Amino acid sequence: MIETATTGPLAVDGDGGGGGTIAVRAAGALCWRVKRKQLEVLLIHRPRYDDWSWPKGKLDAGETMPECAVREVREEVGLAITLGIPLPAITYPVKSGTKEVHYWAAETDDLPPLPDGKEVDSVLWCPPEKAMKLLSSDSDRRPLEALVAAFMAGTLATWPLLVLRHAKAKPRSGWTRAEGDRPLAATGQRQALAAARLLMVWHPVRVVTSPWLRCIATVSPYIKATRAKVKVFDALTEANHARHPGKTAAVIEALVTKRTAVVLCTHRPVLPTVLASLAGHMVPELAATLPTEDPYLAPGEAIVCQVSAGDNPRIVSVERHRPYDD
Repeated sequence: MIETATTGPLAVDGDGGGGGTIAVRAAGALCWRVKRKQLEVLLIHRPRYDDWSWPKGKLDAGETMPECAVREVREEVGLAITLGIPLPAITYPVKSGTKEVHYWAAETDDLPPLPDGKEVDSVLWCPPEKAMKLLSSDSDRRPLEALVAAFMAGTLATWPLLVLRHAKAKPRSGWTRAEGDRPLAATGQRQALAAARLLMVWHPVRVVTSPWLRCIATVSPYIKATRAKVKVFDALTEANHARHPGKTAAVIEALVTKRTAVVLCTHRPVLPTVLASLAGHMVPELAATLPTEDPYLAPGEAIVCQVSAGDNPRIVSVERHRPYDD
């Protein structure tokens, strides 16, 4: 499942005009950099179609859209990227129905290796104006227009702040020991592995979590894979949040001002305070896209906020991703 929302000129338009049943789902990225204060984007040329386009490809089984976007850029141009703001998805008709392609912005200054000549035979960094002329498909200009608008608005350079609800735990009703020791269920263990793969898309270098076992177990696969720095906050437990919600909110405020890619893992009853704190750093239209009804997020589901990298950090986009459904 994917839900995205952005602000101002970045508002997501879910239909590029294809209509009909979504038969093919794909994802990709618009890689960008700034050289001599000039925005540049990375185009690829595909010999099979003799066209200029963006790196993209079809979704693999069990893969989320963000994971697909990162994998396709790595496979087609050899670049390891971190996703930034979501860009407008495009749709267009294909033989089997409608193809839908989700795009993200991805800042990178790395030079792609020489293409293999099979899937991609040429790559080109160029200004958006040149890219507009070279792009073979009109629909591919839509995400570029959004990227340029974000650059002009100062909201293209961002860092990610993720909120992750812990994966499915063993039932509360059947647990007789300390609440903080309640472990993940078998489904929850699979969700934790899927969440780790999803988190790789944004590479949070810090993990902030409740000390209760089910939260620690949820983020452990990611921590083991990346050796991210971990900080435990008692204010993120259900019990401490019930007594002192203001301390929970203070943790969120500190994360926004820290300006470091981070994932926070906590419990369902804590989410309203977390979301309210995040809403204070968004325009009202974007805040209105946050979940407002219990359970807010499904077990193992994540909210991804992109925070502007300027002097006055504010959240400029919100996405929801559920990497595993049992």
